[in-house]
Amino acid sequence: MQYYTKKCVPTLEEAKKILEECGKLNPGSWIEHSINVAEAAKLISENIDDLDSELAYILGLLHDIGRREGVHGIRHGLDGYNYAISKGYDLVARTCLSHTGFKYKNEVIIVGKWDGTIEEYNFAKEYLSSIEEDDYDKLIRLCDYLALPLGFVLIEKRIVDIALRVGVNEYTIPRWKSTFENKEYFEKKIGKSIYDLLPNVRENTFDM
Repeated sequence: MQYYTKKCVPTLEEAKKILEECGKLNPGSWIEHSINVAEAAKLISENIDDLDSELAYILGLLHDIGRREGVHGIRHGLDGYNYAISKGYDLVARTCLSHTGFKYKNEVIIVGKWDGTIEEYNFAKEYLSSIEEDDYDKLIRLCDYLALPLGFVLIEKRIVDIALRVGVNEYTIPRWKSTFENKEYFEKKIGKSIYDLLPNVRENTFDM
């Protein structure tokens, strides 16, 4: 079971308590978003033999825990990394950072406007450049684009939601392309549309 050791991740119950604690420190819709990311990751990974659905759920649940530090932008990925490392949860730490970036023309791009220090930014880029992306990294990044706080939606609705809130830049289109490539990657693995696995996608996309 890839990476799944007590050193790398908390138990499911511990993960739920961590998210609950984070929600008390910084209440917001990001909690419901995280729960939906976790559920999407679980539903998709249940259809893939070499992925563990409970691990995928835990990583989805905790991918945004850096938001425990307050209302910040992309720095929340590093905040989550630092918190998880302090607890000994190496794989959670990795996921906190890996969902904020992607590789474009052999360079790691951290999505959005960086609101930390230049030293923190350089650390994040160096860290992401040093790891070899695996299916858990890809899965959580994909599920981040499938989940709004009120439920699962088409990726197109989620990317518009993000663009309206944080704006766009020269890497926005490459990021979108990367997201759809991830979608195709997992659909080949499961042999069907990922939307077939996520309840109420149509209703949430068109009725919300």
